[in-house]
Amino acid sequence: MEPIGVWVRKGGEWAVIHRCRRCGKLDSNRIAADDNPMKLMSIALKPLTLPPFPLEHIEKLTALMGGSGSLLE
Repeated sequence: MEPIGVWVRKGGEWAVIHRCRRCGKLDSNRIAADDNPMKLMSIALKPLTLPPFPLEHIEKLTALMGGSGSLLE
């Protein structure tokens, strides 16, 4: 199982989302008191550091969605 993300359960409790490397099944487990907080933050920020599209195309994507296409607004 590989940690791929985190989510917050009702009541504010964090859980780590894992994906099986063989079959792709997803599962979640609550965090433990001895889990490394820096590693948890790293997992939480992973989708922001590896977006599903190239960052260079944000202006083009924004324009296609009806926005001005400018990052300066």
